Amino acid sequence: MEKHTVSQLKALTSDTEVTLQGWIQDIRVMKNIIFLVFRDHTGIAQLTVKRDSWKGINLESVSRESAVSATGTFLAKGVSKIGPEILLKVLTVLNPSRSPLPLAVSDPVNSDIETRLNHRFLDLRKREVNVVFQAQSKLLWGIRKFLSDNGFVEVHTPKVVAAATEGGADLFRVQYFEKETYLNQSPQLYKEILISAGLNRVFEVGPAFRAEKHNTVRHLNEFTSVDIEMAFSDHNDAMRMLEGSVRSGISEVSSSMGKELAETGHNILIPEIPFPRITYEESVKYIEGHGEKINFGDDFSPEQLKILGNQFHDFYFITKWPAVLRPFYTMPDPANSEFTNSFDLQYQEKEITSGAQRVHDPQMLVERFHSKGLREEDFSFYLESFMYGMPPHAGWGLGLERLCMILLDLPNIREATLFPRDRNRISP
Repeated sequence: MEKHTVSQLKALTSDTEVTLQGWIQDIRVMKNIIFLVFRDHTGIAQLTVKRDSWKGINLESVSRESAVSATGTFLAKGVSKIGPEILLKVLTVLNPSRSPLPLAVSDPVNSDIETRLNHRFLDLRKREVNVVFQAQSKLLWGIRKFLSDNGFVEVHTPKVVAAATEGGADLFRVQYFEKETYLNQSPQLYKEILISAGLNRVFEVGPAFRAEKHNTVRHLNEFTSVDIEMAFSDHNDAMRMLEGSVRSGISEVSSSMGKELAETGHNILIPEIPFPRITYEESVKYIEGHGEKINFGDDFSPEQLKILGNQFHDFYFITKWPAVLRPFYTMPDPANSEFTNSFDLQYQEKEITSGAQRVHDPQMLVERFHSKGLREEDFSFYLESFMYGMPPHAGWGLGLERLCMILLDLPNIREATLFPRDRNRISP
């Protein structure tokens, strides 16, 4: 017999024989009838059993969250309010669940985030949790499709590297045979090498690692980074590609999951483009106009960004950041070398993305190494690619989990991460 999912039942005619496979969410025992709440990855159905005609296993002994196969007759005019109704004929327990459950799946009990993450496999069975990662998949697919349609090639670069991408101490060291190496902070150096190789437009979706000792609702130490690099381009080209990617991703979520997300409390609004832009200097003036003092070259605090974000209702760019705040590969502003051709994409007070036009002149790049206290010999493999006609180029790196967190208005970035890695958590 053909297997069906709950979502497929509505297209069937009444009295069709069906087989469903999933989990028993709950059992309700009445005097003459037993109701089993059945759940698969597409929805919930009710399995109805009449006691006087049932000849199968003892249903009252089936534990909640047991994996089962259920065969019965679909009742198109069933009276169940929870979902489609099946008159059950055969129930096979594929794998019983232990009892009691370490984490409630269907009961209206709010467990703390640490308990949920400790038992993530059960937490993910909840519809409101599961739907987050379905949306994240659609979000990434919309971004991928946009980039592919705009001539980008997907690539995969090393995650164990010999040199720090951005310098500094925020690195995880790895013993690699006889050598000490690092987990890569980003694919930045390799993206640029590929631009020199003539691939012209590249993007990568992969893990990135930051050994920052944060413990906030917005930071992770391992996250999924969506990175692009594009040849013969500047920061303005990169910003246009970024806002197009974000809009495409959100549009994909809205069109494919808008109704389901609304049912779980998430209302998706597709942003208009182009996004507003404000320079670092203009941002400083605005914030200082609201009573906050900022020294040139200081990054903005979350409180200051809240002030700035109040004038924007959606996404916006902060552009022209000071050189002291940007990595060595960031192109200085030709009109004023204290600033750079760089940008951050913000949503209210939350930073989503950093990007910039990159330095493509090898001599300028060496000078930037020195200004940041880096040794050029540590980057010889990277620097060589600039010696043979590196074109002007630009790009950005986007944190997928943070964008998903913002899109769905989640209170904690761990809600948008299957198995978070933060300062305290390395399991499961």
